[in-house]
Amino acid sequence: MKKPTRSIWAELGVSSNISVAFIPILFFSFLVNILVLTSPLYMMQVYDRVLTSNQTETLIFLSLIALVALAAFGALDAVRGYLLTRLGTYLDLSLRDQVLANAIAQSRQDGTVSRRLIDDLGITRNYLGSPGILPFVDAPWVPFFILIMSLLHPWFGILGVASAALLFFLALANDRLSRRYLQMASTQQAAASEFAGVAIQNAEVIHAMGMQDAISARYRTYVDGLGVASTKAGDIGSIMSGISKAVRVIVQSAALGLGAFLVIRAQMSPGGMIASSILLGRALAPIEQTIGSWRQFVSARESYGRIRGFLNSVPYHDDRISLPNLRGRLAVESLFYKQPNAEKLILRNVSFAVEPGNALALVGPSASGKSTLCRLIVGAVSPTSGNVRLDGADLAGLNPGDVKSTVGYLPQNVELFAGTVRDNIARLGAADDAAVVAAARAAGCHEMVLRLEQGYETELGNRGMFLSGGQRQRIGLARALYGSPSLLVLDEPNSNLDQDGERALIDAIQTAKRAGTAVIVVSHRSTLLQPIDKLGILRDGVLEKFGDRDDVLRAIGTQPPTNAKPVLVPTNEVQVASGKAP
Repeated sequence: MKKPTRSIWAELGVSSNISVAFIPILFFSFLVNILVLTSPLYMMQVYDRVLTSNQTETLIFLSLIALVALAAFGALDAVRGYLLTRLGTYLDLSLRDQVLANAIAQSRQDGTVSRRLIDDLGITRNYLGSPGILPFVDAPWVPFFILIMSLLHPWFGILGVASAALLFFLALANDRLSRRYLQMASTQQAAASEFAGVAIQNAEVIHAMGMQDAISARYRTYVDGLGVASTKAGDIGSIMSGISKAVRVIVQSAALGLGAFLVIRAQMSPGGMIASSILLGRALAPIEQTIGSWRQFVSARESYGRIRGFLNSVPYHDDRISLPNLRGRLAVESLFYKQPNAEKLILRNVSFAVEPGNALALVGPSASGKSTLCRLIVGAVSPTSGNVRLDGADLAGLNPGDVKSTVGYLPQNVELFAGTVRDNIARLGAADDAAVVAAARAAGCHEMVLRLEQGYETELGNRGMFLSGGQRQRIGLARALYGSPSLLVLDEPNSNLDQDGERALIDAIQTAKRAGTAVIVVSHRSTLLQPIDKLGILRDGVLEKFGDRDDVLRAIGTQPPTNAKPVLVPTNEVQVASGKAP
């Protein structure tokens, strides 16, 4: 019987650990709220004992006790804040790696990048370490202060219960009235941030084609929606906060009036009157403060809920064993793929196999599914149905460490990371200098790298912004070749290469084949057919033809390439697929 998979959240046990971490916070909150009684007790003693006895020594003694108690109050409150900050840090340290790793993995399932989850983690962490959470920590002590007031006089207990209930009702009304607008503001904020990020990434296109006004107008639609929702939520919060402050002031004034009445009736001492007023203010403060910080609380609650829901939906795989020394024998079995929420299949029943040491070229018209097939082969996305196997093992179930040492991938759009050339070629891992240089030589970019200002230690900037398209592509090829992978997938590897770069690419493919690597290539140019053993033609997501290169070319009426030195002949992929290529 298959063992059920646990979720990442359950495996991390973050929820239970946070509950345990709150125990010392609640303990210090207990001490802090007990010491809050210092001020009203001091007032009672001063009014009821010192003023009636005129004893200066008693005043000094009481003042020293109050000073020590209040100093302890400040220290314990600081310790409580210290613990809350560390709790936020613990949450960040516990979740950030898993959130990032699983957000990246989630993009394989639905094609989306869950960047919002990273922001959610920051929001939750910052809230836990902020003063905004303290009213919620102190709120459970409201009945305690009302009980103390009741001991001083039952009427004060009734006043405390009534005023607390009124403020609690205002807090619920604030939540109910503002919830929809806060959710709308959160959605619009995420959309605006996403659009702005994409616009910044495409700044060159926007500037070159005069799209600034259109981009600004589109961005304003998001910002206007955010502004409307934020304004309405803010208005509701301001109104409720104003009402709650007015209620608190009125109630405290009423407490003084009630106390004066009871003093006149000899049912309470003057010190008790002052103490009750202070206690009432302390009892109502957490409820009033929760209304003021409600927006931050809702934002943090929703962020934490999204993180928890996301990690609960991700199964924890603890049974993946290592399969080292994979040879790279690729088998694609009845592969179907469609994008989430789409009806049309991009790939339909694609099946083929590539043995180690062989190279396969995939050609076909635009939108025939070539790049999608490459992404499926390397596991960048998950198939709707079917399997991609390496040496008989399903790619989806492989240990990530085995995939790292087995697969090399050059996507159609090469993305490099902030760091040095050396870091990028080594896939941001612990770099083996000899392997880095070997990969650069195999990709034909060693001399190019040496001509950079600092060679392999040259900083590339985000997305390799300091390199040309051809340079990025050649460093991306070196990254794919790093560590001599058993399976090499190259999607349009020569789209930005000149003649020298293309010759280096052909040499790299031939070298990889001699080393026993299985190579998959997608290209628009017929020159890359020279080192190819197998040829597959895709059309409308269907693998129409597959077999030995020369046999497939003859079948479509195209002359197979000779072993002569290749010449650059740009060829449209539609011509290749239709048999009209030169």
